[in-house]
Amino acid sequence: MAAGKEIRKQIKSIKSTQKITRAMEMVAASKMRRAQERMQAARPYATKIRQVIGHLHFAHPEYRHPFWIEREAKRVGVIVVTSDRGLCGGLNTNLFRLLLPTLKEWHDKQLPVEVCSIGTKGFAFLKRLGAEIVSHAAHLGDTPRIEDLIGTVKIMLDAYGAGRIDRLYVVYNQFVNTMSQRPVVEQLLPLPAVEGESQAELKHYWDYLYEPDAREVLDDLLTRYIESLVYHAVVENLASEQSARMVAMKSASDNAGTLIDELNLRYNKARQAAITQEIAEIVGGAAAV
Repeated sequence: MAAGKEIRKQIKSIKSTQKITRAMEMVAASKMRRAQERMQAARPYATKIRQVIGHLHFAHPEYRHPFWIEREAKRVGVIVVTSDRGLCGGLNTNLFRLLLPTLKEWHDKQLPVEVCSIGTKGFAFLKRLGAEIVSHAAHLGDTPRIEDLIGTVKIMLDAYGAGRIDRLYVVYNQFVNTMSQRPVVEQLLPLPAVEGESQAELKHYWDYLYEPDAREVLDDLLTRYIESLVYHAVVENLASEQSARMVAMKSASDNAGTLIDELNLRYNKARQAAITQEIAEIVGGAAAV
């Protein structure tokens, strides 16, 4: 029964694949929990520094930092955050689907774009696209550190400070819940008004005395603020990656189980047909005798 033998080989192969996908699902579930914990641990700092920047935005310091000054857009910079590995469903594909129309819009407006890539998947995609990649960071691992991002982000901040770019954006996957991740484009520079903060709401806003001087303090503070936003984007993308991989591997395991059931049914039918044929040949031979 050659057909039955081939089906058995297929079943054995699919069962081996199913074991791998189940193991990857469990590993992704464990990493997802840790990634969510890191994301939640980073939120209080991000919330507080955003509040401080919001108050600074409405204060009246003697020095107005260039990061707050709006200027005509002649060149754009974008930081693209993707995963280093695949097997995470359509996570990166959905991000690229959002990014492509945005890049096309800038191209139609004749705005040259400089790109900073974080993650190997985004780097490979942008390289195929022919984008101008000025910096690249990859293999940050499951526990990314802000120190690993400082050099990459500094290149974009120096470009903005030198006037080489007039807008800076970050593109990443925002973690909504385990089943949902949303690709977003957020403006980093010039600093937009903080959500929920307005001149009317801040009836008693804070003011500051700077030591040693406003320029030095604001340079350091706003640089750390942008770095924290990029780090938060990386952490969110990592949590999204592990969630998407867990869901994708669960779906693969379920599909493998369905395929195994179908192949078992085909195998049983083929086996039954072979048995029936043998019985019919035996009965036919006995009748002939």
